[in-house]
Amino acid sequence: MSGLAERYGPWALIAGASEGTGAEFARQLAEEGLNLILVARREGPLDALAAELAGSGVKVVTATVDLAGKDAVARLAEVAAPFEVGLLVFNAGADPNGVGFLDGDLAAWTELATRNCLTVMAACHHFGRLMRARGRGGLLVCGSGVCYGGIPGIGVYGATKAFDLNLMESLWAELKPNGIDVLYLVMGRTDTPAHRKLTLEQGRDWEPETMASAADVARLGLERLPHGPIQNWGLADDEAGWATISAADRRRRIEAIAGASSYAKKG
Repeated sequence: MSGLAERYGPWALIAGASEGTGAEFARQLAEEGLNLILVARREGPLDALAAELAGSGVKVVTATVDLAGKDAVARLAEVAAPFEVGLLVFNAGADPNGVGFLDGDLAAWTELATRNCLTVMAACHHFGRLMRARGRGGLLVCGSGVCYGGIPGIGVYGATKAFDLNLMESLWAELKPNGIDVLYLVMGRTDTPAHRKLTLEQGRDWEPETMASAADVARLGLERLPHGPIQNWGLADDEAGWATISAADRRRRIEAIAGASSYAKKG
């Protein structure tokens, strides 16, 4: 995984960095020598992570931002303005509701869709433009296997992840000629504090031995970022498995469509 600082540095911004997979991205990027902008809603865990990384030899900036807020990306842009951000990792976006669509408040679903769709889209737009101007960069959005089909009880969450899947596949084709790597990291069940909390609240057994570790998931995402646009956790690039179609086949499909599109011909 060496060479990340040269490919994406000098700064990486991690949205949803306070714990779990986001914190693991921060630790591994610090080991690679990238300076970090750590963003989350809760200040305490951010400060604790920043203190942990203080001896790593990289600079660390923290910012508390509600990623479902209307001003979320404006806040991200303001915090990042003094720095050259070459890598955006968007790790926020879990579903904390744990109820069926009609049993939840519309405001909760609107907040989830705003964070997972509108904020992701606006963040990729803002930082993608800056990366295009510099001729290199990386956009990595963490997703879920529910992007491939609806599941009762998590309808809005699954719909937002499908939105992100299609957005990132499209951006991969559009931005590849500009030196920007794009990856949608399709995660499975991962051992994180947020997942543990929701599982126990729903009265289900917590079985971390059956789950992926957050460190392994983050490591895979960073390793596969240059290859994009999809990485399915637990599956080889050419293996369909539970995803029904392999990442390699999706890549070939996107390349074929992009090659025949008016957008590609204009480029």
